[in-house]
Amino acid sequence: MSAVPPVAAPVVVDASQLPSYAFGHRSVMWWGTAGVMLIEGTVFAMAVVTYFYIWTRVRTWPPGVPPPDLFWGTLNSFVMLVSVVPNHWTKRAAEHEHRGKVRIGMVVCILFAIAFVVIRAFEYAALNVRWDTNAYGSVAWLLLSLHTVHVVTDLWDSIVLGALSFTGPWEGRRFVDVAENAMYWYFVVLAWFPIYAVIYFAPRVL
Repeated sequence: MSAVPPVAAPVVVDASQLPSYAFGHRSVMWWGTAGVMLIEGTVFAMAVVTYFYIWTRVRTWPPGVPPPDLFWGTLNSFVMLVSVVPNHWTKRAAEHEHRGKVRIGMVVCILFAIAFVVIRAFEYAALNVRWDTNAYGSVAWLLLSLHTVHVVTDLWDSIVLGALSFTGPWEGRRFVDVAENAMYWYFVVLAWFPIYAVIYFAPRVL
């Protein structure tokens, strides 16, 4: 009678020490943020198309008013462009899981966002038309307001993450939140420059 072969011992893999979070495309948060940016980018594009459609319905553009003054919009563009530097630095700090640097970076990023919102208030005040003056005024204010909502949303998110970085509790996945918050800010910056060109330069060059 043949002997029964021994049963191999089951292989046990201990996954208890593996991280419960990941950065980049390995993170669900990354895909969620990318989806939001795709949807909101489509909304921005639709608003720009609306702007140019209204333009084709009138003889002169802007109708009855001069092109908007460049100063405040250009100043905000400069603030947006420079803000990429601290946001990138903060994103790298988060990816290296350095909480101390994240704290510093979040404070600087919040200050840049607040500066942008303050300047945006002056931008609204200096705009060459009211939102209810005509269709041009409505679409110009729509473009500015859509972008402003995104800035304020990211500012609020940054304030919450910044506060948590100082007060805790602080889990590893919070570093992922900081990194994706910075990625969303890239989108906010990138979205602004086409809007800036449409509102401030299109009436001057087209």
